[in-house]
Amino acid sequence: MRRFLGSSLTKKLVVALAGLFLIVFLLVHLAINFLLLKSDPSVFNSAAEFMASNIVIKVFEVVLLLVFLVHILMSVILQIQNWMARPTQYKVGTRSKTSFFSKYMIYLGGIILIFLVLHFFHFFFIKIGWIEGDSDNFYALAHDLFKLPLYVSIYVISFVALSFHLNHAFQSAFQTIGFNHQKYTPTVKFLGVLYSILIPAGYIVIPLIIFLSE
Repeated sequence: MRRFLGSSLTKKLVVALAGLFLIVFLLVHLAINFLLLKSDPSVFNSAAEFMASNIVIKVFEVVLLLVFLVHILMSVILQIQNWMARPTQYKVGTRSKTSFFSKYMIYLGGIILIFLVLHFFHFFFIKIGWIEGDSDNFYALAHDLFKLPLYVSIYVISFVALSFHLNHAFQSAFQTIGFNHQKYTPTVKFLGVLYSILIPAGYIVIPLIIFLSE
C-alpha cells in the first residue's frame, strides 16, 4: 500500500483527477464572471452573496482549495522527480522527445500560481475576512481592478499561460485515467484544444471589455 501511494503513477493519477475537477470548476466560474458584463451590479453581487452564504458552496470551496493545493504539490513533486531522473538531459547533441507543453508545464503553472495568489488576495481573503474590503460589492471591486492596465495585463498573460497549460493537461488527464484509445483519443485531443482556447478566451474578454468601456 505504501509503495502504491508513493508511486509516480499514483501521483499522476491524483494530479489528473484534481486537474479534471478544476477544469469543471473553471467553466462554472466563467459563467458567474460573465455577470460582470451586466450593467446591474446586483446580479453579480447576488451570485457572490449566494456563493458566500450557501453551506454547500462553502464546503465546495474547502474541497476546491484542497484540490488546488494537492494539484500544485503533486505537480511540483513529479517535476522534481523527473528532473532528478534525467540528470544528463541537457548534454550537447541530445534532443528531448518531451513535448513543448510537457517540458514547460511547471513554468506555466508557476505563472498561474502567481495569479491565483493575487486573485485570492483581492477576492477570497476579503470574503472570509482575512483582509479588509467591501465583501458586499465584489462587482465594484472587480471593475476597479479591471480599470488598471497592469492588473489587466497580468490577468491576460495568466490566462494565456493557462490556455497552454490546459491544452496539455486536458489530454494528459484523460490519458492518465486510462481513457486512451485510437478511436477516442482524436476526439479527446480536439475537445482539449477547443476547451483550452474557448475557456481562457472567455476569461480574457471580460476584463478587456470592462477596461475598454471605462
